[in-house]
Amino acid sequence: LTNLGGTALGDIALVPAPFLRQPRGVRDIAEWYMTVASRPDYVHAVFSRQCDLALENLARLHQAVGNAIDVLFLCGTDFGTQTSQFLSAATYRDLYHPYYRRMNDWIHAHTTWKTFKHSCGAVRPLIEDLIASGFDVLNPVQCSATDMDPAALKAAYGDRLVFWGGGIDTQHTLPFGQPRDVQAEALERCRVFGPGGGFVFNPVHNVQARTPIENLVAMFNGLREYNGQPPLRKG
Repeated sequence: LTNLGGTALGDIALVPAPFLRQPRGVRDIAEWYMTVASRPDYVHAVFSRQCDLALENLARLHQAVGNAIDVLFLCGTDFGTQTSQFLSAATYRDLYHPYYRRMNDWIHAHTTWKTFKHSCGAVRPLIEDLIASGFDVLNPVQCSATDMDPAALKAAYGDRLVFWGGGIDTQHTLPFGQPRDVQAEALERCRVFGPGGGFVFNPVHNVQARTPIENLVAMFNGLREYNGQPPLRKG
C-alpha cells in the first residue's frame, strides 16, 4: 500500500494545514463545510487545480516505480459520521466525483495499481458513487455505523469493491470485550466478507492504547480459525 499524498480532496485532517507555518485560505473545518455548501465554484477551482497537480505527480510516481505498487492510497477524506454523512450524494457527484474519476481513470489506463478510498462512518449512501468514481478498495468499513451491516455490504457491493477492514470493531469489541467475544466477532466477519475474495482482514481502525494483549491475540485467533490454523498462545 503506497500513499502519494496530495490527492485527498477536502480532507478535514489537512484543511487546518498543521504542517504549514503560515497557512492561508479556508483553514477552519466548520468554515470549510460551509464553503462546500455556499461556494461550489470556489471548491471546483481548488479541486481542479489539485487534480491537475495530482495527475502530474501520479505520472512521476509511475515513471519512478512502474507497477511495483499493488494498491495506491488515493483519498483519505472522511465522508461519514457515526450515523450519517458530511455531505449528500448529490454534492459528492457534483464536487468530488469528476476529479476522482479523472485520477482513477488515469491510474487504471496507465498502471496495474488498484486505488484505495478511506472513509470512516456511515458511507453506504455514497458507495455506489465511490464505485462510479473508479475506486477499487473501501476502508475501514465501519460496521458499527448506521446502515453498515456487513452481510448487506457484502451482498450489495462484494463483487465490485474490496473491503479492506471491518474485521473487528475498534470502538467497543476489541478494547472492551472479552477475548471470546473478540475471537467470535473476527471469525464472523471473515465468514461474511471472505467468501469469493474481495476482503483484506484489518481492524475497523487503529488499535487504541490500553487494548488488552489477550484481545489482540483473540483477534488473530479468529482469523486463524477461519483459515484452519492452530491458535496463537500468549507468551
